[in-house]
Amino acid sequence: MNPVFSDLPTTVFETMSRLAREHGAINLGQGFPDDPGPLDVRERGAQALRDGWNQYPPMMGLQALRQAVAAHYARHQGLDLDPEAEIMVTSGATEALAGALLALIEPGDEVVLFAPMYDAYLPLVRRAGGVPRIVSLKPPAFRLDEAALAAAFSPRTRVVVLNNPLNPSATLFGHDDLALLARFCRAHDAVAVCDEVWEHVVFDGARHIPLMALPGMRERTVKIGSAGKIFSLTGWKVGFVMADARLMRGLAKAHQFLTFTTPPNLQEAVAYGLGKPDAWFDAMRADYARSRDRLADGLTGLGFRVLPARATWFLNVDISGLGLGDDAAACETLVARYGVAAIPVSAFYPDGGVRDLVRLCFAKADATLDAALGRLAGLARRAA
Repeated sequence: MNPVFSDLPTTVFETMSRLAREHGAINLGQGFPDDPGPLDVRERGAQALRDGWNQYPPMMGLQALRQAVAAHYARHQGLDLDPEAEIMVTSGATEALAGALLALIEPGDEVVLFAPMYDAYLPLVRRAGGVPRIVSLKPPAFRLDEAALAAAFSPRTRVVVLNNPLNPSATLFGHDDLALLARFCRAHDAVAVCDEVWEHVVFDGARHIPLMALPGMRERTVKIGSAGKIFSLTGWKVGFVMADARLMRGLAKAHQFLTFTTPPNLQEAVAYGLGKPDAWFDAMRADYARSRDRLADGLTGLGFRVLPARATWFLNVDISGLGLGDDAAACETLVARYGVAAIPVSAFYPDGGVRDLVRLCFAKADATLDAALGRLAGLARRAA
């Protein structure tokens, strides 16, 4: 087998979910919500499955969905996208990422990655023949640093992969960070692959800024979105890719030989959902912000140090000083002794990096969060 994949360990998400089942723990590790997703979107998908077309849809995606994506991003982010030539539907954002990296990277090209990172990035880059150049971002701010970028970029830099908002740190990169990165992309003629699946899950009145909107980036950005994250339907695996027509021609050819297409009933449902009024998106954000605050306030009240979370479904907790060892050991203790599953943030750093943070998912029902806080109270009393 190809060693890029055969040498990979079992993912920490699979490990912690297995331990959660074995110990009857509350699983705040893997990132999925308790909520089944908006009923009207699900009903639209069911109706389309029952009454609609169930043979191959167009390889680029249903025209209705591509038009809905163009209208959605024009309304929410001010982007002017051609639905015929600059938008493609994929079977989830991970397929979009894989296709983009396979299409853009030639063996020996350097690819700038930011840690902490989604665990698929590194093997996908290596499988495409890319040479990773990793920039480690430091807590609690996880901001981009000019000196670190200067050290990572070189004449061989071909692609930059940016996750904004950033999982697991719950960081929302603002204009200054994005302008800095855009300057390096332009100077080195690099293409930015922007994993922006959390773009709607932002809090406290903040708004997501797409890197594509910055000067000089329209023609060198591949923007990736996810209906699964927008509508809390993580199992649907409907993604969308946006890029200049010149780039899209290559991206489409990679997609053609990966999944080729995506279930048409789900595309119909997502097309409907993207047209929801602003009030729905505002209410969705407010609901997740309330859950964030419920868990953050509860943890803070127990004496834990909680890092700021401006986006995503996640909180990071500093476990240094609790006497539990590093974050991996702490997560094993949390699930086995206290019945709460978390994810060690070091798993998102290829070199282990930061080892004193654990990630908790707050996209859960109030009762689930309260039960987890009740169990963690025992750890707080022990630490005190």
